[in-house]
Amino acid sequence: MDVFVRDIADVLENIAPIEYADSYDNIGLILGSFHKKVKSVLITLDLTEEVFYESIHKKCDLIISFHPIIFKSIKNITGKTFSERIIIHALKNDISIYVIHTNLDMIWEGPSSYISKLLRINREKVLFPKKETIKKLITYVPVDYAEKVRNALFDAGAGNISNYSHCSYNFDGFGSYMGNKKTQPFIGKKEIFHIEKETCIGVIFPDYKLNRVKNALFKNHPYEEVAYEIYNLENINPHIGIGFIGNLMEKMNESDFLFFIKKKMNVSCIRHSNFTGKKIQKIAMITGSGRFGIETAIKEKADVFISSDLKYHDFFKNEKKILIVDVGHYESEKFTKNLLKSFLDKNFTSISVYESEVHTNPVKYFH
Repeated sequence: MDVFVRDIADVLENIAPIEYADSYDNIGLILGSFHKKVKSVLITLDLTEEVFYESIHKKCDLIISFHPIIFKSIKNITGKTFSERIIIHALKNDISIYVIHTNLDMIWEGPSSYISKLLRINREKVLFPKKETIKKLITYVPVDYAEKVRNALFDAGAGNISNYSHCSYNFDGFGSYMGNKKTQPFIGKKEIFHIEKETCIGVIFPDYKLNRVKNALFKNHPYEEVAYEIYNLENINPHIGIGFIGNLMEKMNESDFLFFIKKKMNVSCIRHSNFTGKKIQKIAMITGSGRFGIETAIKEKADVFISSDLKYHDFFKNEKKILIVDVGHYESEKFTKNLLKSFLDKNFTSISVYESEVHTNPVKYFH
């Protein structure tokens, strides 16, 4: 069975909806066509020229990069920068480039999931929940058609609350209407007042599924004019957002915990604040750049905050309340390649999926 860029994008965007990405980010198909056939995929954290040449060597049709190769608008492409040269070579070699970045960071099954399993951390919730991710639909359906409409909404992705599916609230009442002479009422007659026994159905759904849910409603509702209401909810989805809070299976002293991180994450060095003298169990972590999370981690009474790109003065914020740890940007995100490969391997058996073998970390350490 042929696989196209569109098929791969659909799988990734179903896992990590593009609507979850930060506004500054540049994700999705950056270069190429959704209609291009794909036989081989190369996954990388950063798209460098060396990685691109690797894709040529492995005869890949598509490169999936975690970090965008294009962040800002480009006024000309002359080959003066590595990103411009990659664009030129990709066009010449008909290689598509797809980016999945902060939208992947936002999901519960994202990079934080991989790290937490690696460090044997039981995650409880995200550190910074993303707001306005939930909507609610209310609609009114003739009683005999309520089951059909309700199931169609479930199939479209509505009615999921954490580990529960097919969630809805229903009650019966009476709806009234009178159509003018231009109408074709499904029940009743035009220009005659009618009262119908109806079921009110209420379901919640992720905001990015709005069009899918509305289409399911309109397609399956019997009325000529569908009565419905959609609300934005203030409710927070505890599994959508940046970072996580969780607990180690067993408490450790601080030095043992740092050795544990070095071994499990395979990092050569770690920057950290002064020791607090407390045992480590409650963990707060943000992969990638996360200096903005220190105060929140302290409010959550975490024993340690793990992230990267921390500045000199950030380490003073520990106030003997929390151990602050910087493991490095690349080091905290390098497992993303393995995560993305696992997603594709589960969904596509007819294509080859490679993790880039190029070490793209631009930060070097002198030992």
